[in-house]
Amino acid sequence: MEHARPETRKPASGGRNAAARNRAALIAAAREIYAEHGLDAPLSAIARRAGVGQGVLYRHFPDREAIATAVLEENVRQVEHAAEADGADLPKVLGVLTWHLMESAAFLGVLHADGRSGSAPQPYTVALSLRVARALHRHLPANHPLAAEADDLMIAVGMVSGVVTGPTREHRGRRAEAAWRLLGVEVGPVLPFED
Repeated sequence: MEHARPETRKPASGGRNAAARNRAALIAAAREIYAEHGLDAPLSAIARRAGVGQGVLYRHFPDREAIATAVLEENVRQVEHAAEADGADLPKVLGVLTWHLMESAAFLGVLHADGRSGSAPQPYTVALSLRVARALHRHLPANHPLAAEADDLMIAVGMVSGVVTGPTREHRGRRAEAAWRLLGVEVGPVLPFED
């Protein structure tokens, strides 16, 4: 069921950690706004959702690319943390990755940043894509169906990311689950990683 999201968050209180809290709130808000409205959503909507003024947004992120990059970095960091967690295995890490595919439209392009699409990808997207691949390959058993060739796992991830579309989280989730099932790949709970 699609949960209602508040239009604004409660503003962070002042103090030493306000800047870090504001930055985290802006990244979380950007992820939500981009998932709901796409990458062309107005930056003012991100500031409103985070509960901060546009001046605070621009102090942290001077332009649209800067905030998209921060969202991507945070997504990759969560996948890496999931891969490093106690008890991590491929299904659990794929569950975290799938959550990010469903929640972050900006994340999809990173997973296709291998330079094969015709246009040269941004260097940072190539670096982020490689980090995701390393995190996943850490838990890929040698006898896994997606271990036959070096690129198979990331090709499968790209295939799943290509179908994770639709107007609601539930719709995107059903499509992701169906894609993994059709590929014969077990995926753990589709949730963000929390320390």
